[in-house]
Formats: sequence, C-alpha cells, structure tokens
Amino acid sequence: MTDSDPTTPTPDPAAAVAPEPCGCPDDDRAAAGVSRRGVLAGASGLGGLAASFAFASPAEATTRLTFADAGYTGDTVVVLSFRGGFDGLSAVAPVADPAYVAARPNIAVPQSRGVAITSRFALHPALAPLKPLFTSGKLAIVHALGQPNATRSHFTDMDEMERAAPGSSLRTGWLDRMVGATTTPGPFAATTIGGTIAPRSLLGPTPDLALRTIDSFSLSGTWDATETNRWTTALRAVHAGAVDTLATPARTTLDALGTAATVRAAGYTPAAGAAYPSGSLGESLRDTARLVKAGIGLRAVTIDSGNWDMHADLGRSDGGWMYRQLLEVGSALAAFMTDLGTAADRVTLVTLSEFGRRVAENGSGGLDHGSGNVSFVLGGGVNGGSVYGTWPGLAPADLQAGDLKVTTDYRVVLGEILEKRCGITASTVFPGIPSTRLGVVRARS
Repeated sequence: MTDSDPTTPTPDPAAAVAPEPCGCPDDDRAAAGVSRRGVLAGASGLGGLAASFAFASPAEATTRLTFADAGYTGDTVVVLSFRGGFDGLSAVAPVADPAYVAARPNIAVPQSRGVAITSRFALHPALAPLKPLFTSGKLAIVHALGQPNATRSHFTDMDEMERAAPGSSLRTGWLDRMVGATTTPGPFAATTIGGTIAPRSLLGPTPDLALRTIDSFSLSGTWDATETNRWTTALRAVHAGAVDTLATPARTTLDALGTAATVRAAGYTPAAGAAYPSGSLGESLRDTARLVKAGIGLRAVTIDSGNWDMHADLGRSDGGWMYRQLLEVGSALAAFMTDLGTAADRVTLVTLSEFGRRVAENGSGGLDHGSGNVSFVLGGGVNGGSVYGTWPGLAPADLQAGDLKVTTDYRVVLGEILEKRCGITASTVFPGIPSTRLGVVRARS
C-alpha cells in the first residue's frame, strides 16, 4: 500500500474544468522521498516486519504496555499541516477591507455571508462550527503569519518550516528537538497519525512513530494473539544485543504495538456526542483525542490535511472546492474540541501551511502561490476570542510583491506554546527566534 503525497493538487470533483497542476519544478511527489522518512521510525530494525499494517484483533493486548510519561507535565502539541498552500484570506477573510473584494471579484467571501468574529474579519461560512470556540475563548487566530524568506516552492518552504532553524546548520526537525528536550520520551511521545510517513519536523535522533489509524496498527503477518506473542518475543530477543540505532526503533515499535492493542481492545466512543466528519482528517483527530484521553504519553502529534493547492476553480463562498475543504476542517476541529472536553486543558493544536496564496485571484478562478497566511490555535490554555498579529492591509502599497505581507514569524507562536504550555525554552528548539510574544496562550498553572 502506498500513500499519495498530500500536497499534490487534486482536482475538484465538482468543477467543470479540472484545476491545473502546480507545475513546480520540485513536484512534491518526488520531493517527498527526499524530505520524509520511512515507516515507523526505523522499521527496518524489525526486519521490515513492522513496515506495513494489517487489521488486528483485541487479543493482541498480550504485548507489554508502556503508558508511563516519565514526568512530562506539558501539553500535547498537535500540529495540523495544511499542505499545498492554504489560503488564509478565504478562511479568515478581511471582509471589511474593500481591497480584498476588489482583488477577488469572483471568489471573495462577501461580508453578508461571512461569520463575523471582529469588525474586520469573518470566518468563511464553511468554518461556522469554529465560531463558538472563538467566542468561548478556546480558539485564537493569528493572521499575516509566515516564515522569513519564503520562496513559494512547496518543497523548499515546507522543508524550511519543519526544520524551523533558518540561518543555522541544524538539520533536525523542530518537533524532534522539542520532544528531545523533554524527559525520557516513550513510544508515543512523537507520533504521526493518519499516514505511514513521518514529516520532516520529526526528523532527528528522537524515536517517533507513524500510524494510519489505531485500529489498523499491528505487526504485519500476525493473525491472532498466539502469533503476535511469538513474533514479539522473537523480535525482542533478536534485538536484545543490537546497537542502539537498531534496537531503539525496534523496542519503540514493539512497545507502541502493545499499547495500541490495549487501547483498541477498550473500544472508543467520542464524548459529548462529538460528530467527526468522514474522511482522514476527522479520523486522525478522533484517534488523537482517543490517545490523549488514554494517557499514553503523547507529547507531539502531526496530522496532514492536503489538497489546498487551488490554482483554479477555488469556488465561491457558498460551494465549491474551498467550501468543501473548509467544511471538513471546521466540523473536524469542532468535534475534536467537544470530544476532548476537560482533556483540552492539556492539549494545544496549531495549524501551519508552507505559504499562503496571492491576494488577487487569477484568470482561472483560483489563487497562485503567495506568502502571508493564517494560523488557528485551539486548546484549553489558549487566550482565544482574538485575531492576533499586526494586520498590514491589502491596499497595493501594503502588499509584498502582490502578497499579504508577513508580520509575524510563525516561530513566535510555536515558541510561546513551548514556553508557556510545555515548559521548554523556545531558543533551544528555535535558534534565532524573535523575542516578541503575542500572548496567544496562557502559562500552565
């Protein structure tokens, strides 16, 4: 089984004319092999046996569990990556700015249809489920956010965003450095959910895990508890005297398999009637809530949402490609927060994308690669109900080469989350991080 790269443009099934491919020289499907690693953080250490998934029975709970969190008391940081270049000006539209409507005569969100959140901004109608979270203080928004020296290249910009160390010689990912800065991380400390390839943000020496779903995560080729126990015992014995580079990924994977089996055997019903949408995003957020509440030691979780490269046929605010994409996002995030309940007090979710889109629509009813963007920050420790960041305006003189100007370095938001919610010094993860902070989150009590 193979996965398509989430940044590869996918045509809108309802569009009369299929969107044009991006045509970037660094086509993301080829780039994925360069910037991302294999399955299960070194599954080759298991002789390839853990490199594929098969459905498993609850009887697999015979494998050793690892629930301990070794003293970490910070938040679980969930990074939801909108791959392909998310259009923040559609998601959180500056509806009161006449330059916005003028630049997008066919695809702008009209002020009459937007879900007003401030005098300037409105959520896209498809994101209406997020309005109660904003009003109750569980959702903050940062606008005109991005990274310095963006190139408008999917691969280059996402690679740099996930490395998050511009101007330095560091080659590890920022989440690997984040988890590595905490005490004795367990098998699930750094986890990718919804795919079998970990992103570049987890690249580095700290073991990490990639799984499509909890219910499908098992040792390939085992069909019952006896067979699972036999292979687990054999694989532990084989790696008992191996060097750490081989033994650690093997032990991590086997421990995680045992823990997942127990979580799976317990079953799961989302709390408070939370209704996740069908599809990979809803499924991944559901599994994240499930693991958070199981208390298995999640510290960093990565989830991908693709298909945002809308060069053509983006659609209007009442339907179309963007509408359907945002409808899934809004309902999935709302269900996630409902499902977490009080557990949201130890979770912070942040959305990122490699770049935004151009301010002006193109001749194909879409948007080309741009710069400044928006980020959603959700959780129990969020100072929600505000749109943060300096708004530069959309008048031609205020733009950066036709793009929304970046006024907030995305690392400022991430650094504040690490400092206040995770107890980690931001500069140890982000070398050269600006000293400014926005107050998006509160310090843990």
